[in-house]
Amino acid sequence: MQTYKNTAIDSPFRHIKREDWKDLNGKFSNTIDDEDLKTLHALNEPLTMQEIEEIYFPLSHLLDIHLQQYHTLHIKTNSFFSKNGKNLPFIIGIAGSVAVGKSTTARVLQRVLSLLPSKPKVDLVTTDGFLYPNKTLVEKNILNRKGFPESYDAKKLLNFLSAVKSGVEKISIPVYSHLVYDVLPEDQQQVIEQPDILIVEGINVLQVNSQHPRKGHSVFVSDFFDYAIYVHASEKNLLEWYVNRFESLRATAFQDPQSYFHRYAHMNAKESVDMAINIWNEINKPNLLENILPTRYRADLILEKGSHHFVQKVKVRMI
Repeated sequence: MQTYKNTAIDSPFRHIKREDWKDLNGKFSNTIDDEDLKTLHALNEPLTMQEIEEIYFPLSHLLDIHLQQYHTLHIKTNSFFSKNGKNLPFIIGIAGSVAVGKSTTARVLQRVLSLLPSKPKVDLVTTDGFLYPNKTLVEKNILNRKGFPESYDAKKLLNFLSAVKSGVEKISIPVYSHLVYDVLPEDQQQVIEQPDILIVEGINVLQVNSQHPRKGHSVFVSDFFDYAIYVHASEKNLLEWYVNRFESLRATAFQDPQSYFHRYAHMNAKESVDMAINIWNEINKPNLLENILPTRYRADLILEKGSHHFVQKVKVRMI
């Protein structure tokens, strides 16, 4: 008989090293061409076909198991209620810090899931579009808190997810531009039309302090997720990646006169590094420690990255 001690809490996660995880791929052996690879990776985030094969193909296999179970449950539930309901999207949430590579993870996952045998339609939404416009943030005196829970229109995000899970056929949502550092006008919205899988990516998606009360109850973004993923890296690596990305943007996107950060374009290397570190310490680090990192163990799966942006370990919730 197994006995337990009260001195520690047993972890519900199974820890799987990369060398073991890659062998779990099972039945998927799709390939992605070089052009696709170029469009999937982000600035200063190396992405190789080996990373996709060893990390994302096994992940897509695991998610396919959940997806099939989701559809089976949906069919049986409809049968129980003698109802012919429409298929509803399987929603995957992806969370993690600024600079950790969430966007790359989301794009790669969108691509590999679309290669599943059932060839599902996979849409991707980022929660940046649900930030309040800069004008509103200025009025609220929280422009320097962009990315913190209070800077998001939680009601609008929750209404969107509720509409998706209610089977609404066509939904228009805001789009955020990193060039102008603001939400774009309504005539440039993204349209979501009944995907089989919807990926929702953002630093705030697992937070429980960004709720919107409804009839006396607290509703959270993650309540609408069928599976949640957290992308994790050490704070040391995150700072290094953020500074490197800032430096690269200074030499590229910031040079565009339309860029919100064009004023940084003519900084020298030292000034640029100092500015990036200052932004990290004043905004991104506090947000990470206060609001993002504490949500890590609310995920169903954690991708733990090493110093070169490649996943070294996977933690999977088993209960």
